[in-house]
Amino acid sequence: MRLVWLLMLLALPARGEEILAGLNQNQVAITATFDGSEIFVFGAVRREAPPPKDAGPLQVLISVVGPHGPVMVRRKSRVAGIWVNREAVEVDSAPYFYANASTAPLREMLSYTDQMRHRIGLDWQVSLRDAPEEIEDAATFREALIRVRTRNGLYLEMPQAVRLREETLFDVSVPLPANLVEGDYTTRVFLTRDRAVIDSYETTIAVRRSGLEDLVFRTATERPLVYGVLSVALALALGWAAAALFRYLRP
Repeated sequence: MRLVWLLMLLALPARGEEILAGLNQNQVAITATFDGSEIFVFGAVRREAPPPKDAGPLQVLISVVGPHGPVMVRRKSRVAGIWVNREAVEVDSAPYFYANASTAPLREMLSYTDQMRHRIGLDWQVSLRDAPEEIEDAATFREALIRVRTRNGLYLEMPQAVRLREETLFDVSVPLPANLVEGDYTTRVFLTRDRAVIDSYETTIAVRRSGLEDLVFRTATERPLVYGVLSVALALALGWAAAALFRYLRP
């Protein structure tokens, strides 16, 4: 029996290079004064044996992807001098936030097959399958979503941003914009050689509302009647205070 187990262990492939990685923070609090943050990803490559001499250079890719969900994209048209929404296409799934940081351009460090297998890149993150038949250029709605979120700092491509020292130590800072939404953000680290993934690592960043903003949001969503009464009461109190102050200051 022991001989069988030994043969099975010997048959397992040896992992020549393995990722050891960490983040400076695994939680981000969205408060009333939140104006953005950053995630510092760092790590090292552990080796059981030196890589083959004829192997290509080691590359590192780090991606941070936010909550996925469907997105309704609308196109405006000018009617009688007024811009109105005319056509709409629902993108089946798109991440709210997506950032790719790497040691080289994506096409140089990863094959098309591995990009598809690991869903790396916006081609595999933003999905549009079932568009209305009457809309012939449905793909332009997907492109518009990517363009708008890129302009708003939600989709980032950061080639050559990862610092790799002697093919062992690596690090990068990924900026998080002020307009983040609550949810779990997945961070993935990939090692590649010869345009193929040789190891990967994954962890999660929890983005949550905190403080007064969290209290207001939960009250509005969980107790809308209480939120409405408090809003009206606060508006009346502020109006009365402003009127009283005006009467006091008036000569």
